[in-house]
Amino acid sequence: MSLLTLNYSWRWSAAVVFFLCAFLALMMGVSLSERPDVQTADMLTKAYYSLGLFVMGGLDLGTPVDGPLVARLMLWLSYFGSPMLAASTIIEAVIKTISPYKWHFRRISNHIVVSGSDELTITYLKQLRLLQPKVALLIICDEISPIREEELKRRYHATVITGDITRSYFLSKLFLHKAKKVLLLGKDNFQNYEAAHKILELQPSLAGKIIIHCNSIRFMRSMADSLVAQQCINFNAYQLAASALVQQHLISHFIQTVPKDVVVIAGFGLFGQTILEELQHYAQQEIDTIAIIGIDAKRRIQVVDEQRQLANFCHREIFEGNISHPEVWQQLRSKVDLTNTQPIIILCTDSVEDNFRTSLWLKNKYPDSMVIARSYLPSKFAENVGEQYNILNVSINQLVKDNFPIEWMTP
Repeated sequence: MSLLTLNYSWRWSAAVVFFLCAFLALMMGVSLSERPDVQTADMLTKAYYSLGLFVMGGLDLGTPVDGPLVARLMLWLSYFGSPMLAASTIIEAVIKTISPYKWHFRRISNHIVVSGSDELTITYLKQLRLLQPKVALLIICDEISPIREEELKRRYHATVITGDITRSYFLSKLFLHKAKKVLLLGKDNFQNYEAAHKILELQPSLAGKIIIHCNSIRFMRSMADSLVAQQCINFNAYQLAASALVQQHLISHFIQTVPKDVVVIAGFGLFGQTILEELQHYAQQEIDTIAIIGIDAKRRIQVVDEQRQLANFCHREIFEGNISHPEVWQQLRSKVDLTNTQPIIILCTDSVEDNFRTSLWLKNKYPDSMVIARSYLPSKFAENVGEQYNILNVSINQLVKDNFPIEWMTP
C-alpha cells in the first residue's frame, strides 16, 4: 500500500474513533458546563455536537461535569484529539501544496523507480508484485489516463508522479540516492537513454542497476558501445519473448524430430527477426531450411544480416507478401516441402486476426506441423481454440512476464 493511501487510512480511522468517543459519551449521560441541555437532547443533536468538536473543540460547549467516569474520559479524549487531528490535516495540506514531491517521498527508500505506464510497465509490475508485494514503487509518466493512474495506485500500490524523466531538476527530487533500481520502460527510445545518462550523472552508484527498454532493436544495437549502454542493462521485449519461445517450445520439437527441421517464419517484423537470431544461437544444427514470409522481407533480412552478421547456417528462402495471400503460400510450397516433414510454422505478424485464422487453415492442411500463432496480450478464447485444434498460441506479453530475469525483481 502506498504512503498516501496509508496516510488517508489512519486519519479516517482516527476521526471515526474521536467522533464515536464523543457521541457515546453524550449518549451515556455526560453533561456539559455550558450546554446542560445537551444531556436531554436527541441523537441527531448529540451527533451534531460531536462533529463540532473537530472545528471548535469544546470551547463553546464547556467541560464534562456529570456522568460516568469512563464516559467523561472518552469525551476528554475527543476534546483533545478532534481539533488536533483537524489542525494536522490542514497543516499537511499546506505543506503538500508548497512542496508536493518532498512530502510524498519524505519516507521513501529502498524503492524501485519505473518510467512509463504502458503495457510493458503493467507486465513488469504483475511479476514484481508476485515476488515483492511490499517493495516501494515510484512510477514516473509524461502523461497518464485517470483509469491507468487509478490502476497503478490501487492494484500495484504505487506512487504515481507526472513529469519529464529527462529533467535533471525533476530527477533530483526522486530520492535516487535511496533507490535500489531504475527501469526506463517508456516508448521514446532516445528519451530512455537520455534519462539513463542524467541519472548516472546524478547518482553514479546506480550503474548496473538501470534497465533500459528500447523498442527499436536497430537503435539499441547502435547504442551498444556507448558509455551509457555499457553501464546499464539494455533489452527489447520482442527479443526477450523470442528467446523464451525458442528455448521453451521449439528446442524440444527439434530434439524429438530425427531429420533436420523446416521452420517457416510468417511475418518478419521485430518478433520474426528476433526468432531468426535466436534460432541461430540455440538451434542452428537442428534446422535444414528456414522460409521467411513478410512484407518488405528482403530489405529487412538484409538489415538483420548487416547488423548481426548472421551465418548461413541453413538453406533460406524469402517470400515477399501478406500471409493472407494464397499466392505467397503457393510460392513457398513450390520450393519448400511442408507435406513430408513436421515443419514449425510461426505466424507472427502484428495482426492477431490474420495469425489466428491462418493458423487454423495451416493446421488443417498440414496436420503433422507444429503451428504457432502469436498475439500480444493473452487470450482465453485463443487458448481454448488452440487446444481444440492443437495449435500453440503464444502471447508476447505472457512470454515477457514469465521471463523477466529474477534480479530485475529484487531491490
